Amino acid sequence: MKRVIIIGGGASGMAAALRAAERGAEVTLLERQARLGRKLLATGNGRCNLTNTQARAPGHYHGEAPGFAVPALDTWPPEAVLDYFAALGLKTVTEYGGRIYPMSDHAGSVLDVLRLALENAGVRIITGAAVEGLSREKGGFLAHWDGGEVRGNVAIVACGGCAGSRLGGVMDGYRLLQSLGHSRTPLYPALAPLRTASEYPRALKGIRVDASVRLRCGGKTLAEARGDVLFTETGLSGTAIFDIARAAALGGAGLRASLDFFPGENAKALRRDLDARRARWPELEANRVLTGTVHNRLGLMLCKAAGLSGGAALGAVPDAALDRLSALMKDFSLEVTGVGGFDAAQVTAGGVRCSEFVPETLQSRLVPGLYACGEVLDIDGDCGGFNLQWAWASGLLAGETR
Repeated sequence: MKRVIIIGGGASGMAAALRAAERGAEVTLLERQARLGRKLLATGNGRCNLTNTQARAPGHYHGEAPGFAVPALDTWPPEAVLDYFAALGLKTVTEYGGRIYPMSDHAGSVLDVLRLALENAGVRIITGAAVEGLSREKGGFLAHWDGGEVRGNVAIVACGGCAGSRLGGVMDGYRLLQSLGHSRTPLYPALAPLRTASEYPRALKGIRVDASVRLRCGGKTLAEARGDVLFTETGLSGTAIFDIARAAALGGAGLRASLDFFPGENAKALRRDLDARRARWPELEANRVLTGTVHNRLGLMLCKAAGLSGGAALGAVPDAALDRLSALMKDFSLEVTGVGGFDAAQVTAGGVRCSEFVPETLQSRLVPGLYACGEVLDIDGDCGGFNLQWAWASGLLAGETR
């Protein structure tokens, strides 16, 4: 019987353990935390966005060689992953943008069905096992930690990345694979908030809007996205910001985030509406002109930036001021001063080089019998269920240990 050691009890590690056990292997799953799947419980704001209907498309994945993800995504596309979870007893719902969540609206449901399936499959689970070394020996591998060791014919490294250290993000996987001859690319925080110049965000703390956002450097657009934008005390967060964070981490100096607060509306139509409001409410305080269109504090901020004083009557506001306001409604630019670190990031960009693994099996090209899956590899996805899809697909594929 094949004996499989899996290091890491996150999403990809649990998927690999289940698949290996289903194929008749004797599986030992090692997890450094006190329980499995701690990071999984925090995904999707605790709801667990476990995949996306569009998650098979390679354009949603990034890295030195993003095409490496294609065989795993083709073998285990979203519909196959959902069928797999359905067989475990999980019911799901599909929401805006193709995002798929457990019907319970709680990440714990996903972890519960996985833990039950692992138990039923006879997987040996050892928690509190921070693996210090993984070495080759005759007939396989030896994994050891403070207080224990285990041997196997096959080893699968599924330790995840270093993002979210408070939830279990570590460097273990990179270290273990490098000790066996593998190399990695530089690591960057992805799906992370942005820090911006503090003049406006602090006053807008807590406001959430649906907006389009473009990351610019000089006259060039480096990335763009549309979705949820949250103003924080130090800058910007939300799904749209997460989608441009990777480019911001790589972009260097001189970055600006341009926000379009009315992405579905024509700039000329917005300007005509301001004229109509001025004509309808000439005695209104000028800085109240956006009442009913955006959050009150956001409206006041836009008016202030356009130079509309609260003491002036709207009827006295010149055309040039309304021109400035309508322009800011479609293009409000903030200086980006940094990207939230790995503690604040949901995903690690970069990782162990994919060129050193066979994409159809995820087996090492350097060390026979060694596999890797999930975030430890240099593959990261967009916000919206794409990273968990990669975790499930790559874990299930690696677990086949072909």
